Amino acid sequence: MLAADASAPWLLLGWIQSRHRAHPRSGNRIQTVASANPVRFTVATYNIHKGFSQLARRMVIHELRDRLRGLAADILFLQEVLHTNDRHATRYREWPTRPQHEFIADAFWHEVAYGRNAVYPHGHHGNAVLSRFPMLAQENLDISAHLFESRGLLHCEVALGDALPSLHCINVHLGLFERGRQWQIQALIDRIQIAVPREAPLIIAGDFNDWRSKGDRALTDALDLVEVFGEVRGRPARTFPAMLPVFRLDRIYARGLRVVDAHVHYATRGARMSDHAALAATFEVTSAERDSRLAVNGD
Repeated sequence: MLAADASAPWLLLGWIQSRHRAHPRSGNRIQTVASANPVRFTVATYNIHKGFSQLARRMVIHELRDRLRGLAADILFLQEVLHTNDRHATRYREWPTRPQHEFIADAFWHEVAYGRNAVYPHGHHGNAVLSRFPMLAQENLDISAHLFESRGLLHCEVALGDALPSLHCINVHLGLFERGRQWQIQALIDRIQIAVPREAPLIIAGDFNDWRSKGDRALTDALDLVEVFGEVRGRPARTFPAMLPVFRLDRIYARGLRVVDAHVHYATRGARMSDHAALAATFEVTSAERDSRLAVNGD
């Protein structure tokens, strides 16, 4: 299993930048990807709350691993993932001996990337991407807006298959305060405009904490993205709190892909996991039209 720390180099950055070129925007509702031998894959995103149930009442990392495997996602975006915590390791008898992202991945997802965000004397946590596809490159960027919140942007490039464009995956966990989120969203926009070729398929997923949807328009307008649940179901999914979802905090954005379907996964009342719900979306991509645009199934 390939594991990486936040300091992993961005191996292909020069190659990516050399391929980057401007592309005229033409709105979000656009052409369907050509249907020659499409590759279909599923992406899921979940804030795992460091492996604890709502209000941190009990450790649920084992149940959570089973639930995530049940989503059958090919690429998994995780937030609030504990790499090391010496206090929990001594307190809980069944605490995993491996970092949480490796414990969850095991033999199910063969490639993992971890981005360290918050560091403290007894450990650290951050974002992780788990993939069944080969991972070509990865880099974690510090987008902390102030000293009181450590936030990161984990950018991975994944090989979907021969003759197919590589997929750029960006896992984010934005801050709780509006002013800081505005700066973080601009940092995300800047990163994509510099490092992701306009014709490359792109997915951005994670916990945006954007409960007033102020950052949604900035992202979609600047990057020509589509929020997947907004396209499929009319608006982003309610994901927080998991016990009685009210706020639309978790999102999946995409471009250069065909959306097949999207689902929100709530835990049953007797199996409360994280304080967030999980999101999953299925996409198709082909090599026939590299610069074709996102379209919803049936459009």
